[in-house]
Amino acid sequence: MNSAEILRTVDAIHRDKNIDKEIVFEGIEAALVTAAKKHYGEEAEIEIEIDRADGTISGTVDGQPLDPEEAVGRIGAQTAKQVMIQKIREAERDALCEEYEAIIGQLVTGVVQRYEGGMAIVNLSNTEAILPRNEQIPGETHHTNERIRATICDVRKEKSRVKIVMSRTRPQFVQRLFEQEIPEIVDGVIQVRALAREPGYRSKVSVSSADQRVDCVGACVGVRGNRIKNIVDELAGERIDIVRWNDDLQVLIPNALQPAEVEEVILCHMLGRAIVLVREDQLSLAIGRRGQNVRLASKLCGWDIEIMTREELGDQIERAVAGFSEIEGLEESVADRLVAEGFLSYDDLSVIEPDALMEIGGLSAEEVDTIVTEAERRAEEAERAAAEQRRRQREEEQRAAEAAALAQQAEAAESESGSTDEASDSVTTEDTEAAAADDGSEEEVASSEDAAEPTSSTAETDGERNGPNTVADSAADVSLPTQEEQSGDLEHRPENSA
Repeated sequence: MNSAEILRTVDAIHRDKNIDKEIVFEGIEAALVTAAKKHYGEEAEIEIEIDRADGTISGTVDGQPLDPEEAVGRIGAQTAKQVMIQKIREAERDALCEEYEAIIGQLVTGVVQRYEGGMAIVNLSNTEAILPRNEQIPGETHHTNERIRATICDVRKEKSRVKIVMSRTRPQFVQRLFEQEIPEIVDGVIQVRALAREPGYRSKVSVSSADQRVDCVGACVGVRGNRIKNIVDELAGERIDIVRWNDDLQVLIPNALQPAEVEEVILCHMLGRAIVLVREDQLSLAIGRRGQNVRLASKLCGWDIEIMTREELGDQIERAVAGFSEIEGLEESVADRLVAEGFLSYDDLSVIEPDALMEIGGLSAEEVDTIVTEAERRAEEAERAAAEQRRRQREEEQRAAEAAALAQQAEAAESESGSTDEASDSVTTEDTEAAAADDGSEEEVASSEDAAEPTSSTAETDGERNGPNTVADSAADVSLPTQEEQSGDLEHRPENSA
């Protein structure tokens, strides 16, 4: 291997594989050292260097000059080739890993190649990435050769390969879509201050404007909603709420809970909790379906938000004051101050900082420990009672469901038996009518036969009795009217009779 060939090889690998030239030179040097040790033995101290400018090779073995070409030989050259290929692959893997580690959280575009057990294999520009099922938006499907966008969420080395994991469910994906669709965000005029997301269902994005002349919410929505529509289409119809950011929590929390109308926000700084009071008709809207609205608003603001009406708050305050006053060593005035700070249950009191309780009530460390221990015990009892109540409720619901199922089965069986009885009745009626019809026809036939038999017998008897002169005798028995009777009948006949 001459120096010119070495330089051409290094330059080609650098351009094709995007590997630094220094890494390629080091790989060739390591390959030559490995090949030389095949000739001189593993114990030999061998050093080989390649001039980076002209590509000449120089080396020493145990301090003596070394001729690399003579030392390597044919077998050593094959070994050097294998080692060099391995080093180049490792360098290529490291370069690929560094390239995609630098864009973790950024938006990339790829083409779906195939599916393997619900996991999509996506072809990027120079490698393949995976889109696991749990990183896909619920309910969405992709087809082969379809172009998709996603963010890089994880890059790690696995043996000789680099595993790149993509995601479409992380909040960063929504933020990158906003940056791509809304140029004011890229320019820095509008900032995405906070983002909370439940993939496939709903997201809340809080934005602010550095220029008072630019409406941050209107810019994100776009003319006739074209900007936000493109983002919603990319998210498979996921609902997006754009919230106007405000540093004052008294303003931000009501904005985050929209479209519900908030009456008052009570901040409990010691617990990091916000008690939000709403009207009765706004309670379900503020909580949202399965608590989704208040849960996303809590993530967006960074505070624990509890929704209730004024009546519910009054009842909780009364119960908390009465319960805290029962604890030995805790006076009613201290209980009132704790409730004013937002401590409304034994759970809240069990996690209070001892220093804060000492400051509020002027208590000693021993008294604080006793109060906290008692609060923890009562909190556990309340939790067991609540669990028992939930268990009973589930049992009652289960019994009610079983009773309803049995009633439904009985009703179905009754309706089935009723239809069977109707069918049998109709069959019986048809059989009866058919039987009656058969009996009537038989009776008619019998009666006709009976009627026919006496006539023939009578005729036979008369024939036997009268003999052959019967007709003449019956003709002789008929008397004809005389001429006078005929003329009399004519006189009495009406004139107009024909």
